[in-house]
Amino acid sequence: MQIRWKFKLQPNIGQQALMSEWLVTLRKHRNYCLAERQRAFETNNQKSDEQVMYQYGAFCDLNSRSEYGSYCPLTCPVVKHGVMSAELTKSSKKHGLAWGNASDIQSKRTTELRAESEWYGRVNSDVLQGNLAKLDTAYNGFFQHKRGFPAFRKTSNFKSFQFKPGQAKLTVNCTSKKKRCYSHVYLPGIGSMRYLDSRTIPTDADIRTVTVIKEADGWYMSVLLKEPKALPEVPDIKTVPSAVGIDVGINKLISLTDGSFVENPKFGTNKKTRRQLRIRQRRINRKVKGSKNRKKAGIIVAKLHKKIADKRNDHQWFAANKVVGTAAAIVQEDLNVKAMKSRCKPKREKGRFMANGQSAKRGLNRSISDVSWGELFSKIAWLALKAGKPVLAINPKFTSQECSVCHHVSKANRDGEKFICESCGHIDHADTQASRTILHRANLEFVSIRRKNLSGDSRKVTLVRDDSAIRGKRDQGKNRTSKACTERSRSVIPEKRILFEQLSLQLFD
Repeated sequence: MQIRWKFKLQPNIGQQALMSEWLVTLRKHRNYCLAERQRAFETNNQKSDEQVMYQYGAFCDLNSRSEYGSYCPLTCPVVKHGVMSAELTKSSKKHGLAWGNASDIQSKRTTELRAESEWYGRVNSDVLQGNLAKLDTAYNGFFQHKRGFPAFRKTSNFKSFQFKPGQAKLTVNCTSKKKRCYSHVYLPGIGSMRYLDSRTIPTDADIRTVTVIKEADGWYMSVLLKEPKALPEVPDIKTVPSAVGIDVGINKLISLTDGSFVENPKFGTNKKTRRQLRIRQRRINRKVKGSKNRKKAGIIVAKLHKKIADKRNDHQWFAANKVVGTAAAIVQEDLNVKAMKSRCKPKREKGRFMANGQSAKRGLNRSISDVSWGELFSKIAWLALKAGKPVLAINPKFTSQECSVCHHVSKANRDGEKFICESCGHIDHADTQASRTILHRANLEFVSIRRKNLSGDSRKVTLVRDDSAIRGKRDQGKNRTSKACTERSRSVIPEKRILFEQLSLQLFD
């Protein structure tokens, strides 16, 4: 089992400057190599100032006719247009002395650059080669139709570099009795520095890659650990004793089948945070472009975004733990979040664009981005995998309009957060009702293990409903004689309302 842990680094001023210099050099190295490959892709072995379409077979060797193998300088635009040495050849048992592919040529040229340039010489050689290997993976993915053409990196989206397994040396502080103490890590080419040991690394874990990341509030270290223990086997979802359905939303982050909720604090869209972001973004716009004051103001905004993201991440782990610990299986919605945030279709009348509701939908899109359902589902899936519990995603169509008792579907059943079935008169919270509908579509049942029983001499009155077995612990042990509950009971079908009023008169007269 592989896990990834993140630690806060404590480098000195010199180490910070050196790591920032590494990021600049690595970004330029990646963009230069990508520019060579792009030029080779666009020119197709013709003049570099004439752009033509790519054709299959343009990069194959004349003798072997292999597209991904040996290349010769006559058919490889990377060699023709790049600043390449004439000695970048390799010997092959099958083809003899031949040119390598684009990745092999650029890798050998990178080795030469370390001797020619002091900037490349300061960077660890394995880090440079790993930077080129990541580019090669992205470039090959484009030809295999797995992703788009690799993008050139800006300073804002190139913030990390990686050490290979066995290079970084971690010295864990075993003498301290505190849960959060400082340990040391040695990074080749940078030196030894402290890091906040917020969690204890298992002694039997094998340390794989170490990634150094620059964020708004400092430097971090992401360690990939390989533990000897394997993940538990996930059983078939049809054999589980109980399951819980979850419905995600904006007002309530998660609504569970047992009637409980996980609130949505709206970390990025609440009134206070939006005001802070608006003021601090305005301060950036008032500064001169390229000035140090503008850079300082941008760091302040980045720190606020980092704080919001950390709060959201912590709350989502709490919510995911609650969901996974409720039952033996989880049933959720198969949401297409990207389509939910798409723009409204434009409306044109007589050659003019009319209002299409995009201004009102902009606030909804912002709330969907803030709640981050995709990240939440990923955390639930990981925790369920560690616990050996299956996760099932179903079609979310009409889950908020379908009654869980009689399965009547109507848009009029729902009124905000209230759900009143037109067919059978069933009353419930709309989000809780949707979670039970989700569970029913999976042909599973929720079995409550936490039931609250009233004592024999209690003066509280419990309203027992026909769907109490489906609802689990909801409506058990709660006072139903309040004014709100009495008004809610009047909206039930007449026979049940008359029976409830007669029962109330007999008890209190």
